[in-house]
Amino acid sequence: MRTALRRRDGRLVTDMPDERAIMPFIMRRRTESTVYFEQLVDITAAQDWVRRWNAAGGPRLSLFVLVLHEVARMLHTRPRLNRFVARRRLYERDGVYLSFGAMKEFADNAPLEMIKRRFEPDESLGAAVRSLGAAIDEARTAGVAGVDKELKLFLSLPVPLLDIAVSLFHWLDARGLLPASLTSADPMFSSAVVSNLGSLKTDAAFHHLYEHGNCPLFLVVGSIRPTPVVHDGEITIRQILPLRWTFDERIEDGLYAARSAELLRRRLEDPIGHLGLPEDAVRADRAREES
Repeated sequence: MRTALRRRDGRLVTDMPDERAIMPFIMRRRTESTVYFEQLVDITAAQDWVRRWNAAGGPRLSLFVLVLHEVARMLHTRPRLNRFVARRRLYERDGVYLSFGAMKEFADNAPLEMIKRRFEPDESLGAAVRSLGAAIDEARTAGVAGVDKELKLFLSLPVPLLDIAVSLFHWLDARGLLPASLTSADPMFSSAVVSNLGSLKTDAAFHHLYEHGNCPLFLVVGSIRPTPVVHDGEITIRQILPLRWTFDERIEDGLYAARSAELLRRRLEDPIGHLGLPEDAVRADRAREES
């Protein structure tokens, strides 16, 4: 079977152990390669960091946007998680793309708009906050999104033709032949999907992966809950944020994934050590904007 060295969205990985190369042939589908794991993150310091950033006059920052920014930076730091499987081969993705949802309003029947965005390795937090805020506002106020229009077009087909069209879509995708217009906004062609259930005041679930697309990571952010923990030798109440991961084990081994998640936890629990003082970060952001 001839395999392309490059696809439009990635480059073939050729330097890997044999046991990694054989895994997509043994575990042929994403759903049978799934690993679930949970993190409990002490988010107390991050909450204070966000509060001080906003008080210092930085662009309005939420805890979820901080999590998105840190997930993207983790994927840049740990690039072997930014891979995907296509046609039994492993590819490195061209760039870090995160997908997340924004509800138009907080109501049971409110539509959920999915946003997919590329995160550059040198992107500052302030630039990310402004760009994500604009994307969320646009998603909440815009009409029918391009992806929804494509879905309506597909669903207008008779069922037998729709089944053939979807099968053809997946056949072309496996060979890297899909045009960018069909995948550029599709949230399932991304490095990770990040779902914020905490904004709905509900606990995090372990989400499934999709066979559609090539996204190998799903992160669900739950609701912050006060929890008694041992801190500096004493039992104290800390603000704990549950993060629940779903991971396609074919892209990398569990130890690498666990260490990557641990890196994210350390950065969220010590934002000053990672990002500096929030007041200094706001001043640096203003200087960049003015230059």
